[in-house]
Amino acid sequence: MNSAPHIYRWDMDKTYLKTEFDTLKDLVRTAFQRPADKANVPGSADLLKSLRVDAAGNAEIYFISGSPKQMRGVLSEKLQLDGVDFDGFVLKDNLRNLLLGRFRAIKEQVGYKLPALLRARGKAHQDSREILFGDDAERDAFVYSLYADLLAERVPPDVLEEVLDIAGVYPDGRESIYAALDQLQPCDPVDRIIIHLDRKSPPIRFEAYGSRVVPVYNYFQAALALYGDKRLKATTVVRIGTSLHRDYDFNLDVLIRSFQDMLRRGALDLETARRLADEVEDDAEHADLVQLFKDRATERLVHVGTPPPQLVPDFPSLLRRELQRHRFEKSRRRRGWF
Repeated sequence: MNSAPHIYRWDMDKTYLKTEFDTLKDLVRTAFQRPADKANVPGSADLLKSLRVDAAGNAEIYFISGSPKQMRGVLSEKLQLDGVDFDGFVLKDNLRNLLLGRFRAIKEQVGYKLPALLRARGKAHQDSREILFGDDAERDAFVYSLYADLLAERVPPDVLEEVLDIAGVYPDGRESIYAALDQLQPCDPVDRIIIHLDRKSPPIRFEAYGSRVVPVYNYFQAALALYGDKRLKATTVVRIGTSLHRDYDFNLDVLIRSFQDMLRRGALDLETARRLADEVEDDAEHADLVQLFKDRATERLVHVGTPPPQLVPDFPSLLRRELQRHRFEKSRRRRGWF
């Protein structure tokens, strides 16, 4: 049995916190918010705390965020207010980027998050497994998948070079990536990548990354996926669903559709759904949600999809697609289309 701690790596903005940064006004407002004024993505704090509890404490929680280093005090205080214990924090040195005139690096994620992840892995227990949390506002699914396949030596050097060229990674970022890779032994620790669909991207957009990436519209869906991975208890899934219903006005129809959506996409299989229903059958405290599980898990006509195969993505093509989509969405915002 693997006794090494399970590692959970989280992005911050739009993954844990409801943060807006699309305009200069958004950035200024965010920079001056007090910890108590920062709002959580519904269910994120409850899920984060549950990950450590359900692992009986044998878990480590790290944040790797594009927020500037100057926000460390505010973000740390916010996590403390939420009762979230964490083991490490990596924030972006955007002041240095500004002083050096490296304006592209302020938004660019590959040259920042990839070396940060690789360095962090170098400090981890060699047997630790990982689950990564991000969102669809940036390129978390891409960076996390590239990180996972680089660790397992599934990405040839010429493909990595092409990716770094397309991303426009600065020379020191490239050096950091290669230096970190040189210190690592081949491993394949990434079990799951959870992507919070802050911008309501269609899940089909992520199929090219394979079944390891699970897009979720809410953290009830994330809890279902983690239950299937045996990282959360059934009672925790029900409690998170009930919390969304009670504290964030998620009606039961929304939770039912979320449950069915996970089955339809193959992110949750019927056997797991039935096991979940059985394990919480006597939970009187959350009776409404328990009945939801029982009804949906025993329906004869429920549609259960097949998850996409886990292949090594065509990373250069995917990055070009992501950059093109980003330019299109930025243009639409400037024109006031949404």
